[in-house]
Amino acid sequence: MTTSPSSPAAGTHADIDPDTAGRPVTEPVTGAVSSASESARRESLPGAAENTGPGPGTKPYAGYLVGLADDAMVYAQRLGEWMTNAPQIEEDMALGNIALDLLGQARGLYPYIGSIDGTGRGEDDFAMQRDERDWHNVHLVEQERGDFADEMARLLWFSAYQVELHTALTGSGDDVVAGVAGKALKEVRYHLDHASLWVVRLGDGTDESHRRMQSALDRVLPYVAELFDDDGASVLAADRGAGVLPSSLRDRVEARVVRVVEQATLTLPEGSRWRSRGGRAGIHSRPMGYLLAEMQHIARSHPGATW
Repeated sequence: MTTSPSSPAAGTHADIDPDTAGRPVTEPVTGAVSSASESARRESLPGAAENTGPGPGTKPYAGYLVGLADDAMVYAQRLGEWMTNAPQIEEDMALGNIALDLLGQARGLYPYIGSIDGTGRGEDDFAMQRDERDWHNVHLVEQERGDFADEMARLLWFSAYQVELHTALTGSGDDVVAGVAGKALKEVRYHLDHASLWVVRLGDGTDESHRRMQSALDRVLPYVAELFDDDGASVLAADRGAGVLPSSLRDRVEARVVRVVEQATLTLPEGSRWRSRGGRAGIHSRPMGYLLAEMQHIARSHPGATW
């Protein structure tokens, strides 16, 4: 692949993180709606597998999986807003592809959750028919699109978290969860690589890009701690061997971020006077309502419509 001087892919992946495999930033968008039937699309989703328990509602850790799926769904919506707004057309495609990866993670989990929580809900029910208090994502992913440096700081933290999360979940006692995690792990390693290259490029660039990247790390920090909060759902899932305690991921995630920040000649903020909390319990920040209004408008305006 020939890489233009303006592309972050011109960096050496091994300089950032030897664990990340990397892949072309401008890979084709593969998540577009095709002419295949809905049933064929569902069969390709790991999460569309039938519940193998004795009956519906027999796996009480469904609430834990909802939080993971909601993180991916909401952040996919936010990253999609960069289409035509990124600093270069290659980045429009790169962030669009990352958004599609996250959408795929959510689609892999939502049908399975509906089959084990006793509701029988499908992916559209989860994505388009729930009110704000029924969503269980962390505040980090719902914040408004800001400066491009803000997005790279947010993507750095979230993808580092997802790399460790899905690494752990590949050992889940639930075969569907392990399968979704195994597929997602290949994707989120690229997400981390992509964010890392941009953070280094901006941090170790001009005085202006350094200043803005440092400011972005400072602004994102108050939303990071919530990623590692243990709650009742995660404790239950971990006890059943299906999930992992978020707190157990923190040291490894921070180590990944620190390596990138140091290479970027930046300073990782030590703490903030305020931090977000409550997302897993359905308590969200102001941007969440606007995000859902935009995302759900068509489905709510035309209930039962198909396309």
